[in-house]
Order: sequence, then structure tokens, then C-alpha cells
Amino acid sequence: MTADTPLDELATTRDQLRTAWLARKPGYDQRRADLERLRTAFRARIGSMDEAIRADFGHRSQHENLLSEAMIVLAEMDHAISHLRRWMRPRRAAVGWRFWPARAQIRPEPVGVVGILSPWNYPVNLALVPVVSAIAAGNHVYLKPSEHTPRTALWLRELLSEVFPADRVAVALGGPEVGAAFAALPFDHLLFTGSTAVGRKVMAAAAPNLTPVTLELGGKAPAVVCPDFDLRKAAARIATGKWFNAGQTCIGVDYVLVDEARRDAFVEALRAELTSRYGDFSAPHDYTRIINDGQYARLRGYVDDARRRGITVIEPLTGEADAAAHTRMVQDRIFPPTLVLDPPADAEVMRHEIFGPILPVVSYRSLDEAVSRIRSMDRPLALYPFSDDNRSVEKILQGTLAGGVTVNDTLLHFGAHDLPFGGIGPSGIGAIHGRTGFDTFSKLLPVFRQRRMAGSDLLKPPYRGFVDRMVRLLAK
Repeated sequence: MTADTPLDELATTRDQLRTAWLARKPGYDQRRADLERLRTAFRARIGSMDEAIRADFGHRSQHENLLSEAMIVLAEMDHAISHLRRWMRPRRAAVGWRFWPARAQIRPEPVGVVGILSPWNYPVNLALVPVVSAIAAGNHVYLKPSEHTPRTALWLRELLSEVFPADRVAVALGGPEVGAAFAALPFDHLLFTGSTAVGRKVMAAAAPNLTPVTLELGGKAPAVVCPDFDLRKAAARIATGKWFNAGQTCIGVDYVLVDEARRDAFVEALRAELTSRYGDFSAPHDYTRIINDGQYARLRGYVDDARRRGITVIEPLTGEADAAAHTRMVQDRIFPPTLVLDPPADAEVMRHEIFGPILPVVSYRSLDEAVSRIRSMDRPLALYPFSDDNRSVEKILQGTLAGGVTVNDTLLHFGAHDLPFGGIGPSGIGAIHGRTGFDTFSKLLPVFRQRRMAGSDLLKPPYRGFVDRMVRLLAK
């Protein structure tokens, strides 16, 4: 592996990026050409991307890589390329009758150098999607990928160095020390995607420079299955939202609320989904591994805590007959889908974002109780109501607030490029994707244009006669 970027190079690289940006701010032709070259190079390297990600995880489903990394990134590039000219146009703004005959507009202007701290769970998607937005907005970019996916970080650096000059897009490599120094650089905007705990540190590092930050964090995203919704359909869609990437998804379902009378039936429906997708789980080829031993131990700690408390835990491959399989699974960091039934609020599995394939199933007696349970916790990054009754859906939406919502499914709002993606409070600050991402990395510059003849020329002392009447009219 390539050595970490020396700390004393970080500021120098940032300065080189900004000097080059000041010398020649990218216009429409350059931005479009950059995005088209990036798309061509990315598409040619999808195979090596897949290899790098699978090597970093130990094993990850190739199809999950194609869906979550390749498809999303290509679609984001296509969306930006096709809409770029319109996004860049000045936007008309009304001035109101009091300022007539003046006119106004809002001009999207690039801010300079955008810093991007990307995570390990979707190491290409969550790095390149914001790169696309920043380039579309006319900025230069400094990217710091996660050290937990080192092969993919190298792949990103090779890809971006092939497409961009070093003074337009640069990549820093390294661990927490490099990340902390990176976050403290005087960027014109800084995006961090990761945990809430680290997000606090990033915001604190950016504060001395008053660097504007966008934080894409996480939290405990609930699914709410209403009594009218088909259980098997809910179980299938929630299983996808939970088990995709072995649950290592910031908007993955963290816990599910299901009406008390149907809790056990829902559990059986999930069991059927597990068998349908992975058989006896002895060789789950399409199941992603946990990224490292530390994350595996953290997840095992949640399950062990639940067992010590006497909470019902359901996991496959338990018992003496499966001891050898258990040993192999631990060595390979295969953490099977696990259910925890009705854990109390103080259980470890309910106190932390799970970020893995453990699913608490919490029963409720009324929809009001379910909404109250959600409101008692931090506002999540995602929310998943399941109901064919619009009144129930509206009750959930009006009674809670989340970063984003998919109704009657999971995860899919992330891939809709016209929908802003971002959290609120502990789940994030600001938003990206599509035009929202373009605007995030732009200064929406208000420009007021006065006419040759203007009423404001009369607004000066002495305030008597006509001027007095004019001022009083304007103040009505």
C-alpha cells in the first residue's frame, strides 16, 4: 500500500488547488468536459473498482457493488451533465413593487476548493457523488477517502489523477491523524459523511476557519409497519433495506415497529426471506462481510448485551452442531442477519446506530405509540412508513421529522437525484445530490440591478410633501 500523505503536504496541496482555481475558474465547457471524461474513465474501470471493494471488505456481492456504486455514480454523472447548463443560468428573482423598476437575479457562483471526507461503507459512491456536484458547480476538489478501504482509496486516486490535473482534483490518503488535519484546512466548503460522533469532531475542526460544513451522518432509521400493510411484502422490502451491504448503510433500517398482534408473524416472514435469499447460510455468496474486526466485535457486543438482559435473540446457525460454521464465520467476518425482539430503550442495540445486520423488532399497540417512540429518539437520517392508508402515512410524517423518507419501501429516495439527501440535527446538516448538491457547493449570489431612473433617488431629506407621502406609502 502507498504511504500516508505527509501532514505538511496537506496545506500546500490545498493552496495549489486554490491558486489554480483563482487563476482560471472553470466555465461551462470545462465543467462539462471534466464530467464527461470522468464518466468515461469511471465506466472503463468498473471491473477494477469491484475488485478493490471486494478485497477491502473480504467479500462483497458484486451485484451490490454494481447497484450501489456503479449505477448510482453513473446516474449522478448523467444527471449533472444533462442539467448543467440550466443549473448554471442566473435565476430570476422578484424585487417587489416598492423597488420597481429595478430587477434582480441569483447567480450560482463556485466557492473555490471543496474538501470531501468520504466513508468506507460505500467507498466509491459516497466519494464520487459529491465530487461530481463540486465539479459541476465549478470548484476544485480535495478528497480524503476512508483508511478502512485502502485499496479502494488507491483506486479513487488513480481514477481521479487520470482525469484531472493535480491542481484541479487531489486525493489525500491516511488514517485519523491525516483526517483530523484535513478537516482543519481552510476549505471554502467541507463535506463529511460518517458517524455522528466523528461529525462533531469535524465540525469542531472546521470552526476556527469558519468553514461551511455539510455533514451527512446517520442515526436510528425506523421502519413502521402499519396494521393494514401486507406483512410478507413489508418483510421482503425491509430485509433488503437491512441486509443490503450487511446493514452497513447509513440509511439502512435500524429498527422496525410492527403492530403487536402481528409481531410473531412478521418475524416468521423475515425468517422466510432469509431462507429464500441465502439458503441455510452455510455459504452466503451474495452476502457482504463486516468491514473489519473492530466493527464485528462492536456488533457482537450488542447481541451479547441483549442475551445478558434476557431479551429474545434470533440468529441462524446457533447450537453445538454449528460450532465449526460459527468459527469460520467469525474468521471471515460474516455476521448473519439477527433479530432482537422488543428490546428496552436502554439496551445497547437501541442506544446506538447499529450499522450492521442486527434488526430490533419492536411491537406497538397503537400508531400513536409508534410515533411517540420515534419522537423520543434523535431525528433519524431516514424513515420508512409502510401503509396503503394515506391517513396513517400522513400521521407518521406529521408526527415525526427525518432527513428523508421512502414510503412502502426502503433506501430508494437516495437514488432519486432530484430529491435532496441530508439529515437534520444529529443525523446531519445540509444536503447534496442533483441540483441540491450543485447549490450546496455554490454561492447563490444575489444581484440587485438598479435602473437609470429610480424612485430611491427621491428618498432623502427633507422628508416633506411628496417625499413624506411616498415614504408613508412604502411603509404600509
